[in-house]
Amino acid sequence: MAVPSAANLALPWIWCSLLLALCLQVMPLAEGWQIWRPDWLGLMLIYWCMKTPSRVGVLHAFVLGILLDLIEGAVLGQNALLLSLLAFLCALVYPRFRAYSLLQQALMVLVLLGFMQLGEQWLRTLLGPFSIHLSFLTPALIGALLWPWFATLFNALGRRLTGG
Repeated sequence: MAVPSAANLALPWIWCSLLLALCLQVMPLAEGWQIWRPDWLGLMLIYWCMKTPSRVGVLHAFVLGILLDLIEGAVLGQNALLLSLLAFLCALVYPRFRAYSLLQQALMVLVLLGFMQLGEQWLRTLLGPFSIHLSFLTPALIGALLWPWFATLFNALGRRLTGG
């Protein structure tokens, strides 16, 4: 039996992982636990934008953002704008990001997710009730803490699936 090549396996693997992250992003949690949910979709999008920038980019982020808007019942385009901006920023820092160690990458993930959370808070302030507190940065901090394990796990899974 022939081992599937990385090119043949990549696109289904990418979409399955992005859709799994979308499911984890909208999974219901108890009222007090929602603040501790990492931004799964943002983490997965950063991973794939850094791993395969030629295959995953702003268009993928926009489509996933529209799906997230529809599932959450948010203003149509809010998450699409934020995830597209995240993918664009990933494309800007891609050359440096790959050269960083996992700890430096985690700090960069903190900045990227924090910027996205700040944008989300700003949009919510414009479109809804005004409530500002620093707890909106908690998902970015948790995502940065998870990044070394997350990246290592997906690198190992990718090697195993492609037989390399």
